[in-house]
Amino acid sequence: MPSTPTPVGASRQGRPGYDQESVLALSVRVFNRHGYDATSMGMLAGELGVSKSAIYHHVQSKEHLLRLALDEALVPLEALTEDDSIRTGPVAERLEHMLRATVRVLIDRQPYVTLLLRLRGNTAVERDALRRRREIDLMAAELVGRAQQEGVLREDVDARTSTRLLFGMISSMAEWFRTDGPVPAAQVEDLVVAMALDGLRARSL
Repeated sequence: MPSTPTPVGASRQGRPGYDQESVLALSVRVFNRHGYDATSMGMLAGELGVSKSAIYHHVQSKEHLLRLALDEALVPLEALTEDDSIRTGPVAERLEHMLRATVRVLIDRQPYVTLLLRLRGNTAVERDALRRRREIDLMAAELVGRAQQEGVLREDVDARTSTRLLFGMISSMAEWFRTDGPVPAAQVEDLVVAMALDGLRARSL
C-alpha cells in the first residue's frame, strides 16, 4: 500500500516543515542569490528539502511566489503615501518622516526590498511591480518639489534628481546594511536623515 505524502508543515525525514511564510522567505533568499530568472522551482525545492509538489501546496507558481514577495516590499511602501504624517503638516517634517519611514521599511523587509530593486521587468509581474514603484517615486518627488518651493531644500537641483539621490542612498542600504553590523538601525536612520537633508537644505545668503 503506498505511503501517504507528508504535507508541508509537518516534519519530513528529520527536516522541519514549512508554511507559506517560511517558503516565501527562503525563496526570496534564493532569488537574491541566483537571480529570479535563473531560479527554478526544482532549485527552491532542493533548498527547502521538500518536493516541488509540496511547494505548490502553498503557491501556484514561481510567478505567484514573486508577486507575494514583491508585495512584502511594496505594500508597506505604498502605505507611506497614505500616511497622515506624510500627507499633512509642515513640509520639512513630512519629508523627514518619509525618509525615516522608508529606511525602516528597508531594514524590516530588506530581502524583499533587495528583490524589488533588482527587477529587470522581464515578466508581467515585474513590470507591474515597477509601475507601482514609479508611483511611489512620483509621490516622493512631489514632496521634494514642495520642499523646494517652500525654501526648505535648495532649488538649484532638479526635484526628480534630488529624489533619486535621496532615495538612491536609502536603497543602497539593501546591499550593505546588516542588523548585526557595527551601526544600529536607529543610528543609521539618523545618519541618513542628517546627510540627506543637510546636503540638500537651502542655505541662507
